[in-house]
Amino acid sequence: MRSMIYPVGIQSFEEIRKGDYCYVDKTAQIYQLVKTGKYYFLSRPRRFGKSLLISTLEAYFQGKKELFHGLAMEALEKEWTTYPVLHLDLNAQKYDTPEALIHVLEENLQYWESLYGASESEIGVARRFNGVIRRAAEKTGKNVVVLVDEYDKPMLQVIGNEALLIEYRNTLKAFYGALKSMDAYLRFALLTGVTKFSKISVFSDLNNLEDISLQQAYNNLCGITEQELLENFEEGIRVLGQHNEMAYEETCKSLRQWYDGYHFSGHAGGLYNPFSLLNALKSREFGSYWFETGTPTFLVELLLRSHYDLHRLTEELATADSLIGIDTMETNPVPILYQSGYLTVKGYDKRFRTYTLGFPNREVEEGFIKFLLPLYSATSKADSAFEIVR
Repeated sequence: MRSMIYPVGIQSFEEIRKGDYCYVDKTAQIYQLVKTGKYYFLSRPRRFGKSLLISTLEAYFQGKKELFHGLAMEALEKEWTTYPVLHLDLNAQKYDTPEALIHVLEENLQYWESLYGASESEIGVARRFNGVIRRAAEKTGKNVVVLVDEYDKPMLQVIGNEALLIEYRNTLKAFYGALKSMDAYLRFALLTGVTKFSKISVFSDLNNLEDISLQQAYNNLCGITEQELLENFEEGIRVLGQHNEMAYEETCKSLRQWYDGYHFSGHAGGLYNPFSLLNALKSREFGSYWFETGTPTFLVELLLRSHYDLHRLTEELATADSLIGIDTMETNPVPILYQSGYLTVKGYDKRFRTYTLGFPNREVEEGFIKFLLPLYSATSKADSAFEIVR
């Protein structure tokens, strides 16, 4: 039997399919997404599969039918129309100067203009983006697909620097605003990120985005369900168990304790962190893979600035509005802790429409103690409500 190949760190749908890596089929939900709406926003924690989702949509809209052989999409889609796709990835760049964001946007615009043409009369990144969308539609005869990965990365990196934050916000607000003014030329748009900013939102000019972040229908669009784990990774679970001298059921229980427990809807089932799960199966060891990739600087700074009582984290209450939108000058860290994946939905009170939050799993709980609790030097481990007794 051929060993399973785990796509750890691989975010390209085409590379995964051509390289014969394991792939958990999400294409039935993707089909529903593209057939029932036009403009979407999705918030999920880092390393939770957002980039792979974007890449899968890109392959679909480019008509690459061969990549979907054997998947649900192959039977569902009959037309396989090719559309011009504008894919903007804001994830990799370091944003710390006024020029950094403009540089990334201009690089992408220059590439798109090389494909679809440019106009000297278009000054500024927003007007150039408008022009690219219009010319791409006119040149190809097909409406345009816009996919934005980690739309909020520039602003998250400068939280605490109010002047630069406002500059980035104004630039992105105008840039993304093109999606509304170019509606007649657009087929589909999806923006993904970790957070959704509210009061000074970059989306204030783009009020037609459907936020699917808390919708039960798309709860597991990113992430891996218990059923998907058992159906796709039975061999990997057995190998992990053998390596750790554990029975199959015991291995499943440990995986559940370590990596399951994410909920993005009050009534939805739990989800496994795909990054940590794949790392554990590949390395055959249980470990804090997601946490060890680093705690975002903006989160550390916010926790220190807010003087938040960490003891409250095990029984925090929040409304839906507070979970899906944050202020860039936020002093309450709970919404960002939720959107970043450090807290998740544990329960829902229909009467008061409030969510109970808590740590999703052992990996996050132990990581919080190991990496974030030491920031609070006045809190000793003995006094902490988070001390774990094993």
